[in-house]
Amino acid sequence: MNFSVSSSDLLKQLQLVGGAIGSNPVLPILEDFLFTIDGNKLSIASTDLETSIATELEIQADKNGSVAIPGKILLDTLKALPEQPITFNVDDENFGIEITSAYGKYKLAGENGQDFPRIPSPDGVDSIEVPSSSLNKAIVKTLFATSNDELRPAMTGVYFQVDFNKITFVATDAHKLVKYTFSDIKSDVSTSFIVPKKALNLLKNALPSGGDVKVSFNKAHVFFNFGDVDMSCRLIDARYPDYNAVIPVDNPHLLTLGRSDFQSSLKRIAIYANKTTNQVILNIKNQDLDISAQDLDFSNEAVEKMGCTYTGEPLSIGFNAKFLGEMLGVLESDDVKMELSSSTRAGILLPAEPDEGEDILMLVMPVMLSN
Repeated sequence: MNFSVSSSDLLKQLQLVGGAIGSNPVLPILEDFLFTIDGNKLSIASTDLETSIATELEIQADKNGSVAIPGKILLDTLKALPEQPITFNVDDENFGIEITSAYGKYKLAGENGQDFPRIPSPDGVDSIEVPSSSLNKAIVKTLFATSNDELRPAMTGVYFQVDFNKITFVATDAHKLVKYTFSDIKSDVSTSFIVPKKALNLLKNALPSGGDVKVSFNKAHVFFNFGDVDMSCRLIDARYPDYNAVIPVDNPHLLTLGRSDFQSSLKRIAIYANKTTNQVILNIKNQDLDISAQDLDFSNEAVEKMGCTYTGEPLSIGFNAKFLGEMLGVLESDDVKMELSSSTRAGILLPAEPDEGEDILMLVMPVMLSN
């Protein structure tokens, strides 16, 4: 089997697909890319048995066939080559591979493509079309709030709630929670599922800037299709916590302030916070906000004043500066609102003016004030 391809075109596709290759695969062949030739189309796939990505590109080939090629050595070779046509010659008997470039020849051992694990195909699925930009936005705004706690698998992914003409995305690690909804979709179904963090990270990096993404799902898998890219992943088989139950509804204290000024102030004050709790204290009275932190172990402390708009009783509440900073980093409005009830209950962070067709709510648990 013999085929020719542009080295830079191939490298671009391999870098996209290579994200699914795991760092410690259970089978040696999972370190490989699966190359499948059909006519003048080369399909490239990789998988870690949980997440799979496949893409295709045009090549010149002498016949159909498949071969599994070791991923790292192929990627390293292509990264070291300037852009040029390269030729692959695959021995149909032992799957040895010879790559020819303008500089010379490189030989490596491949494996039989028939031994590569089967990539899941969308059987018995429901499908919806989602604008690529909206899906990307939803992933960016929620992924940071997922948990790393493997003992609570449901919270290590993002919860997708498809409800006819809208999708709600929820992520939480029990300290912070993000609920993001957009409504520019058409769907005949109402369902929910949990997508793992790794797959969403790969998807975020692969999504095009425009066009639609076809999202298909059944009980076990979700499939994303756009352009020449097909991606699938196994869903997290767990029950998502009742997130609505933790969102406080009676929040009489309302604080409004400039997002970037608040974010910058938190960044400076956090330098002086205790490194274990990252606690900063918001002291709100009238139209003034004091942001302070101290680390008693090192006698470090800092305080800054900010103007704000505030309605409610004077209030002191402590938050983890890192969590607040992450949330402010993904909000896009010039001003943000915080809805608060007491120093021991969760605070809600919202954009002062949400974008049309979308709704975002962020919740952050307080860090208890020390006496």
